[in-house]
Amino acid sequence: MKPYRYESETLLDAPLSQVFEFFSRAENLEALTPASLKFQILTPLPIDIKKGTLIDYKLTLHGIPFHWQTEISIWEPESRFMDRQLKGPYKMWEHEHRFAADGDKTRMWDTVQYLLPGGPLGAIPHALFVRREIEGIFAYRAKVLQEALQSKLT
Repeated sequence: MKPYRYESETLLDAPLSQVFEFFSRAENLEALTPASLKFQILTPLPIDIKKGTLIDYKLTLHGIPFHWQTEISIWEPESRFMDRQLKGPYKMWEHEHRFAADGDKTRMWDTVQYLLPGGPLGAIPHALFVRREIEGIFAYRAKVLQEALQSKLT
């Protein structure tokens, strides 16, 4: 089965160095995640993020608690990084974050490739709600990220 793909592009009103530094601190991920997911980092902080770093989380989807473990599979400071799920609610989840300076701002791209459990039957929940939920999570993230970066600039 071919993975689903989600892509977004966000122009952030902050310089590239500041944006990437924000993403270099794993504890900021909690602030970028909607409260409804009850997201919590389990790995002791601070986390030294680099290629091969493992990060454990817990979250709740539709009232069901999940353990999620990701590995940083690519780490190229101020350019891109990728996290991939090793354990979690998806059959596959790979999230690439790319960054580029755009004058005194930063352009950020997110590309997620994912598969749901259940083989072809996974298409049903994807069509009914999963795709919309992913889009909502990333829209929330873009808004909160812009606000967090602005508060650091003022």
